[in-house]
Amino acid sequence: MLNTIAAGKRLLAINNYFYRRGGAEAVFFDHMKMFADIGWDVVPFAMEHEDNERSEWSKYFVSEIEFGRQTSFLRKIEQAASVIYSREGQRNIARLIDRARPSVAHAHNVYHHLSPAIFSTLKAAGVPVVMTAHDLKLACPSYKMLRDGKICEDCRGGRVYNVLRHRCVKGSAILSGVVLAETVLHRTLGLYRNKVDRIVVPSRFYVEKLVEWGWPREQMVHIPNFVDMDDYSSAWDEGDYFVFAGRLAPEKGIATLIKAAALSKQRLVVAGTGPEEASLRRLASELNADATFTGYLSGESLHKLIGSSRALVLPSEWYENAPISLLEAYALGRPVVGSAVGGIPEMIQVGETGMTATSGDADDLARALADMTALGPTARARMGAAGRAWISRDFSANAYRDRTLDLYAALGAT
Repeated sequence: MLNTIAAGKRLLAINNYFYRRGGAEAVFFDHMKMFADIGWDVVPFAMEHEDNERSEWSKYFVSEIEFGRQTSFLRKIEQAASVIYSREGQRNIARLIDRARPSVAHAHNVYHHLSPAIFSTLKAAGVPVVMTAHDLKLACPSYKMLRDGKICEDCRGGRVYNVLRHRCVKGSAILSGVVLAETVLHRTLGLYRNKVDRIVVPSRFYVEKLVEWGWPREQMVHIPNFVDMDDYSSAWDEGDYFVFAGRLAPEKGIATLIKAAALSKQRLVVAGTGPEEASLRRLASELNADATFTGYLSGESLHKLIGSSRALVLPSEWYENAPISLLEAYALGRPVVGSAVGGIPEMIQVGETGMTATSGDADDLARALADMTALGPTARARMGAAGRAWISRDFSANAYRDRTLDLYAALGAT
């Protein structure tokens, strides 16, 4: 049975999922641990899910919404209504506030599951609200600014009806219609604009993109993502390959990378799974590319793969925010080759910590891979060391903690 927590600094940490599922969840869990380690009481709020980590606060979590599963027509209607505006989320978070009054609430991904309706409840209770923008949902209804594999900004200027017109959500008119209704209601009620005190934005690119789409600059605070350097070793023996690590999805640009590897005759190792895996394997075979697919890797196995590579390659073809995988490569003492798109270029010091290539251009990426190979092991090690030194200053856990504490203090979190 829960006991009422003694008065003190208390963080209400909010995210759809309560298990490590992707980059947003990595930041969410690392953030919670960081604040628990410095003496804050940390109370999570999330959605019920069979993969969730255990929590004494799970009795307050909202019911699971998992798209694509077989369920009744009535349940689908209920889920659609919750996606648009979750009354259950409001009720549960109100009960949680009554039980454990937070000093500040920090949300990560809430749309489609918890819904930003909870921000109204937090605001009414006088709780300072911070949200990290892990993607572009604040501007783009389908959150990626991506359509048919190409960057799309058709909804700019309030033209959000394009999400239904183009069927941007899984090619479905029904799902796209739900997201359109969600977007219109949330904007009408000002759930993000008026109920969230500050938006933490990990990349300068996202700050400028959101300003372009009408968001007030003063509402945003640039706080870069971080890695804990103590979790990474840089003592590796370099191998003869480049590595990609991540989800095998179209916007990640892996098809372009395979073409570039074939053109430059470089060995490539692809770590990850996703919807494009079968087609990527076929492409590698057709092009006779020297590409190995390892499947999903994590922990020490992934660290060893990246740490022993010539470089990590991020061939993205969408507006990436601030990839943690890039910071992890530096922490492991490896340089990075990345597409000059989104927030990636601001995280690469060209010629010092890595190289960039034109997004979606296999010839230019092949050039970058060949140039990186021509540098030799000593120069690559020097680049990796420079990257590690850079993030130890500007992208460290301590830097993130101090910037976040300053933000909370400015909002009166006590």
